[in-house]
Amino acid sequence: MISEMGWAAMGENGTPPVSGYAPVNGLDLYYEVHGSGGVPMILAHGGFGSTAMVASVAAALAPARQVIAVDLQGHGRTRDIDRAVSLPAFGDDIGALIDHLGLAQVDLVGYSLGAGTMLRAAIQHPAKVRKLVVISTPHRRDGWYPEVLAGMNQVSSAGFEMMRQTPMYAEYAAVAPDPDHFPILMDKMGASMRTSYDWTEEVAALTVPTMLVFGDADGISPARIAEFFGLLGGGQRDGSWDRSGMSTARLAVLPNTTHYEIFDKPELPGLIEGFLDE
Repeated sequence: MISEMGWAAMGENGTPPVSGYAPVNGLDLYYEVHGSGGVPMILAHGGFGSTAMVASVAAALAPARQVIAVDLQGHGRTRDIDRAVSLPAFGDDIGALIDHLGLAQVDLVGYSLGAGTMLRAAIQHPAKVRKLVVISTPHRRDGWYPEVLAGMNQVSSAGFEMMRQTPMYAEYAAVAPDPDHFPILMDKMGASMRTSYDWTEEVAALTVPTMLVFGDADGISPARIAEFFGLLGGGQRDGSWDRSGMSTARLAVLPNTTHYEIFDKPELPGLIEGFLDE
């Protein structure tokens, strides 16, 4: 655990972020801390990514708040363990990380795989979460378009030779404790992607103020996006001139934006900061 005094000077004024490993649920979970002040925010990457994937958003938000970026199980600098890739398990990892760092309450932000992780963390550990930002993931598996699901069904080590030629693998190999483990990660990720889930009831019961962010050409259908927003209490009535009809849920849809580029959009940090500062 790091004391409040220790957190205060981390990663400010262009200095490298302070990093460490948290022993949680059998993992040595890698994290790095950018900035200081405000309510701490934990930030999680998409599938096969790492803290490098979210670095630009962390840097943009760090001047006003403390940002803790993590590498999920088997990703980046976090060594894999003998455990399935599972969003509920990842959600518990985030809950344990919050305890390990001695934080009372945090904001959670995640993209794709990281968004599912943070959604599960908020469902499973609501008292530890002040606000939640979910970027480009549905609340049920069939929220993905059929062609996206078809692609997910094909993820396995059989595609490793193709993945070996990609920047994604190069980024993994540069920091992973065991670069040769990538085919195994592909098999575990594929099994997770093929697992059916429907969190409708749990999302409907969620009281954590939540913002959903999607691209207008995302991998999730607009009908499922609207359903997700409605489950959180959004879009149920006119907000009214005095905002008396407003819920705690927010929805942002970025124009001319796909699932694969949304986290690089320059307007994203401002959307996140605006919601967290409401």
